[in-house]
Amino acid sequence: MTDLVVIGGATGTGKTGLSLAVAEALARRGRAAEIVNADAMQLYRGMDIGTAKLPVAQRRGIPHHLFDALDVAETATAAWYQPLARETIDEVRSRGAVPILVGGSGLYIASAVFDLRFPGRDERVRADLERELEQWGPGMLFQRLREYDPAAAERIDPRNGRRIVRALEVIRVTGEQFSAQLPEQDRWWRETAMVLAEVPREELVPRLDDRVVQMWRDGLVEETAGLLERGLAPDSTAGKAIGYAQAAAQLAGAVGETEAIAEAQLLTRKYARRQVSWFRRYDSALRLRADEPWAAERVLEHAGLA
Repeated sequence: MTDLVVIGGATGTGKTGLSLAVAEALARRGRAAEIVNADAMQLYRGMDIGTAKLPVAQRRGIPHHLFDALDVAETATAAWYQPLARETIDEVRSRGAVPILVGGSGLYIASAVFDLRFPGRDERVRADLERELEQWGPGMLFQRLREYDPAAAERIDPRNGRRIVRALEVIRVTGEQFSAQLPEQDRWWRETAMVLAEVPREELVPRLDDRVVQMWRDGLVEETAGLLERGLAPDSTAGKAIGYAQAAAQLAGAVGETEAIAEAQLLTRKYARRQVSWFRRYDSALRLRADEPWAAERVLEHAGLA
């Protein structure tokens, strides 16, 4: 019997619905289950529409943890998340319930379930790199990362200056490649059943495009305006979130709605491709469509909980 069920996968693949179905299938067997968030942006209070956060009223009475844990002005990192997630998972287990870790943030999931240790920081090194980033932009730093650590460069968005700086900081502080810090998939922190929700690309792409349009219809721009009043900044972790960054640009008059939506769609598709690439490494995972009629039962069988 497993100690932890993980449901990961790209955005838009139905992870949330599957997690609820698994929890309800366990309840029919007399076992309680609780859901733990592993989506970096769903950690932020008020970021609901753009992260597809499940409203409390739709959680079917199932306890959910690590949602709305941070203010938008705070910084979420995998190193910060790791001990909090593990503590939460162990608390769920101490109550005799099954923890279900759900999300699409690959490094956050890895930090919780694998023996992943985060290297120390050097504020002076970081400050030097951040000055370079401010002066020259991410392009030059990304080229340096590509020279030092091609594997890490493959996994990092060339425009994500914060992550590029972090990778270069680790390389300079440790003398090792940043990619060497990534977890091995055979060193579990707890006995874990990994499940990956998948959807064929030709189906996923239009689904994601439609999802972005619906977020605008549901009031993402208005939600972003409220978050800006609460301290959402363009250079913050939350401020760079796909959808919110484009909505903020629209509010500032830098782009129109059509351009903002198109950019958010493009970035969402790219992000989904990176997620698929990340989760491809897990050979022992059960891969399935979340909307299969017996998907929840297959998850329980995989986890030894049937």
